[in-house]
Amino acid sequence: MAEERRDQRDAREASQEVGEPWGRSARPEEAEAWESLVATARRTVAEGLVVGTSGNVSVRVGETVLVTPSGVPYDRLSAEDVTGVDLDGRRVLGALTPTSELPMHLAIYRATDAGAVVHTHAVHATAVSTLVPELPLIHYMAAAMGGTVRVAPYATYGTEELAENMLRALTERTACLLRNHGTIAYGSTLDQAYDRTAQLEWMCRVWLTASSVPGLAPTLLSEGQVAEVGERLRGYGQQG
Repeated sequence: MAEERRDQRDAREASQEVGEPWGRSARPEEAEAWESLVATARRTVAEGLVVGTSGNVSVRVGETVLVTPSGVPYDRLSAEDVTGVDLDGRRVLGALTPTSELPMHLAIYRATDAGAVVHTHAVHATAVSTLVPELPLIHYMAAAMGGTVRVAPYATYGTEELAENMLRALTERTACLLRNHGTIAYGSTLDQAYDRTAQLEWMCRVWLTASSVPGLAPTLLSEGQVAEVGERLRGYGQQG
């Protein structure tokens, strides 16, 4: 994949250019968050949401954004590879170049109260992104993303244009599809961002499967039905 090869080349060049850790040392809370970030990134590979280094993960700790580095396989990341930038994208931690998709991550943190972001190239979600302007309301768990999941118009990866397209698609939503590209979702925690990503991929798979039956079309929910579920989800799970 051209994107992956370019990311790997960028990482090698950055390692040669930088060589030494950038800025200050990681604080205890950042080191702990980095460990969770690496675990989440590895989970995206283990559960088939990305291939190689085709996705990226970030988590916010105060005014620092920890993010997966460009082109480095997740199983090779260690505590010493912690990579962090400030909200303006200036590197403050680590010797590795941040992911090429940093503009998308930073755009979300600047515009929302997100605590973590997960971007993948999940197969079914990417397929859906090439077919429709939004994921049809095939399942009520669309409510977990704020409603109908939109598809952001295509733009070259790693660009501000893509970040702007994504933000428009995320208006009043916590996840969207990126046309001919993949998914992006955010949450207050890494677990929540990951769960929304996995749920989105599952809904895309359900819609593609139902739509593939000759002579039949899947029934869809109304926006009102999904909104009702959204209200119920506010009190879902263990409280307190």
